[in-house]
Amino acid sequence: MPAFITFLTDFGLEDDFVGTCHGVMKRIAPDVQIIDITHGVPPRQVLQGALTLANTLQYMPVGVHLAVVDPGVGSARRALALRDGEGRIHVGPDNGLLIIAAEKCGGIIEAHELTNPKYALESVSRTFHGRDLFSPAAAHLALGVKLAELGPPIATDALARLDVPRPEIGRSRIHACVLAVDRFGNMQLNLDRAQLEEANVLPGTRLELELGTERYYAVAARTFADARSGEIILYEDAYRNVAIAISGGNAAELFGAHEGQDLRIHLGVP
Repeated sequence: MPAFITFLTDFGLEDDFVGTCHGVMKRIAPDVQIIDITHGVPPRQVLQGALTLANTLQYMPVGVHLAVVDPGVGSARRALALRDGEGRIHVGPDNGLLIIAAEKCGGIIEAHELTNPKYALESVSRTFHGRDLFSPAAAHLALGVKLAELGPPIATDALARLDVPRPEIGRSRIHACVLAVDRFGNMQLNLDRAQLEEANVLPGTRLELELGTERYYAVAARTFADARSGEIILYEDAYRNVAIAISGGNAAELFGAHEGQDLRIHLGVP
């Protein structure tokens, strides 16, 4: 079977970082297939990287999944590799980036710290572990090296985890927050369809959105086609997250919205 490495970072494509990591992996494992999920995670936004990884891995072949969004590089944070219940291997920093995806893929079966210099580059930079530590580890794992060879085990309950905000659902309003914004300006919320239905928000329901001191009328919709051009809609996106969009427009730009921003959805709008 072919070996796959998926690759997600906040490196962007303007610099040489992504290409250099590809080169490191290919020198170790020339036949491995590398799938770039994205390198457009906003800089240092670990939660957005973790959510993107969790959303996309279900569409990726089982293999090694390398993710690097690492504002703590050079600190005491650990480097790790872990295996989930589906047999996927995740490589990256111990800052919560890998955990949500691994738990969606059958849970964490085992985790190991990356400490064996045999599976890193000879000289490890304090600021580029993506190249010197994580990429070599991912390539060796794709070749079949066992996790235990890379370093000592870590108790799964000792792994760093992210605090994913939970919505507050009341009779007259929902208190949510913006988890991510895509390049079209659509705003992913910390809500799912079941939670909307719990609040009796069904397609066609009129709502009022409150962001900061501003309020906007919106309508719950199934698709963009259900709304008129320029209308604000609340809908279930391709990853089954509830999101806000403007039909034919950019919602985040209109609202001046950003990741982590609080949002209130007022119900019972006539």
